[in-house]
Amino acid sequence: MSLLSVDELKTLVEEPKGLSVSIYMPITIGAEIQQNPIRFKNLIREAESSLEENGLSNKEVSEILQPIQEVVDSDDNFWQQQNDGLAIFLASGICHYYRVPLNFDELVVVTDHFHLKPLLPVLTGDGRYYVLALSQQDIRLLECTRSSVREIQLEDVPKSLEETLQYDETAKEGQRRISTPKGGTNNSFQHAGSFHGQGSPDRDKFQRDIVQFFHAVDGGLQKYLKGKRAPLVLAAVEYLFPLYREANTYQHLVEEGITGNPENLKPEELQAQTWEIVEPIFLQEQQEAIAHYKELTATGRTSTDIKEAVPAAYFGRVDQLFVAVGVQQWGSFNPETSTIDLHPEAQPGDEDLLNAAAIQTLLNGGTVYAVEPEKVPDEAPLAAVFRY
Repeated sequence: MSLLSVDELKTLVEEPKGLSVSIYMPITIGAEIQQNPIRFKNLIREAESSLEENGLSNKEVSEILQPIQEVVDSDDNFWQQQNDGLAIFLASGICHYYRVPLNFDELVVVTDHFHLKPLLPVLTGDGRYYVLALSQQDIRLLECTRSSVREIQLEDVPKSLEETLQYDETAKEGQRRISTPKGGTNNSFQHAGSFHGQGSPDRDKFQRDIVQFFHAVDGGLQKYLKGKRAPLVLAAVEYLFPLYREANTYQHLVEEGITGNPENLKPEELQAQTWEIVEPIFLQEQQEAIAHYKELTATGRTSTDIKEAVPAAYFGRVDQLFVAVGVQQWGSFNPETSTIDLHPEAQPGDEDLLNAAAIQTLLNGGTVYAVEPEKVPDEAPLAAVFRY
């Protein structure tokens, strides 16, 4: 199982060659967990029938569907390790699945593209953000959503204060020995333990060293954060917060953070604690986006017309897009002529154009709000704000 991310989304957009199967399944937990394998088999049968209707042979159908069946059969705990929803993507030589905190409606889509719109709340409304776990001895950068976390392997980022200041072995052992207090408050300046050893720096010198360290960290992180707009949450002992803010140049650093020694916390623990901080930020951002849309309604920079919004998304004109989850608009788009054909029911070669608009907006650096239908401005299936 891969981590769902915008990069992973791009892979799902670009990978399929030929017919692709997208399966969305709600997960039952507790006493009714036995319903899950039954529901899964029913959805696989539905996918099988749809592939056969599209002209595939029994062998070709088996080659597409068998990999996920093997995953399920080989893991006795597969259904005990689930989240609210399971999303499965299958094509020739391709098998991806994701456990996500979304209670999907059952859905099987077989087209030339993966159907990805039901996943968008995980990537958009549920928010993507970063956690920077700071200590004198270790630096970790985590990429998180409400349901996932992964540690980014850092290159060209110093991992410790000593590394940054290039202490020699003598200084490390004799001149720069720093005792860190254990237990009690998170602020080490409120403890009896302080500094020891020959040539000990005073507190001001020590703080300047840490700020120098944090400048080096901030510079190294530009490789990973440049151009990003996701919130960054700090996790560190309390006295490090103002020192890092002094060095920080990333514009989306969140005021609130997690206090305490992050070395003692697993990535999943940091993700769970920081989500409580960033969730209100994402909700406020969505409300501000709605207000921004309403302000621009008379300027020609907004549209609820699918025939206008889909080409605009494809060519990178859409800055913000509201799209209704649980709603499909089947049809086809020809980027060479910018023409769209709409159909009330899916026809061979069709795709969900709401899905297409959302995916292209994300891949072109725009922001997508995948929301309940009644929350889309002007009560339309989609609503776009154009960059120009």
